[in-house]
Amino acid sequence: MKKKFFLITGSNGRFASILKKKFRDKKNFIFLDKRQLNILDKMKIRKAILRYKPYAIIHLAALSRPMIIHEKNIDHSISTNIIGTCNIVTECQKKNIKVIYFSTQYVYPGTKGNYLETSPLLPMNNYAWSKLGGECAVHMYKNSLILRVNMSENPWIHKFAFTNIKTNFLYHDEVADILPKLLLKKGIINVGSKNDSIFKFAKRTNINVKKSKYIYLSGQPILPKNSSMNIEKMLRILKSK
Repeated sequence: MKKKFFLITGSNGRFASILKKKFRDKKNFIFLDKRQLNILDKMKIRKAILRYKPYAIIHLAALSRPMIIHEKNIDHSISTNIIGTCNIVTECQKKNIKVIYFSTQYVYPGTKGNYLETSPLLPMNNYAWSKLGGECAVHMYKNSLILRVNMSENPWIHKFAFTNIKTNFLYHDEVADILPKLLLKKGIINVGSKNDSIFKFAKRTNINVKKSKYIYLSGQPILPKNSSMNIEKMLRILKSK
């Protein structure tokens, strides 16, 4: 992997900032912010590809929080997460450059949990629909990798955490540690921790976090009760390394 160059979009984002620290001594990871690479500008994408000649683009430029923005500003959600991703894919396929796309576990129905990579998909909020829209373009291009993952800052920064929502959350630094072992894979991989409530996950790094229950209010993004994923595929890959 030393000879392979990886270009990262959205370099000012939360997760990209963690990657910068982890890979700061590695010259084959190139971080570009919105000014340097606007994913809504195909010409800028084309120029970046011609200049850096990457083996792959790790596509992190996305609209995520606050989740309510995907309900209130659909245009922004569609243009960034769907159209921007489509632009990345269409330009990469011209040069056979791999696309590594960060999606979310919320693309699953979120009712029973333990979802496999091949399980049927049915997002419950606009954020997840926007990420699934990006997935559609990436999945059409076979030289690609889709990582379904939910990440959070380390330590848990909120005062409360839900006890009635089950997920596979990971902290940014945990995903950064796993990522190098996945970069050469293709297809779809569920990336996560042990299935647990958000509260138990938060308690790992914030012993003062208080219990809370998610209340389904009209007009708010719907959080699935149990979007937890089956991570056996990821564990097999990590074990083989």
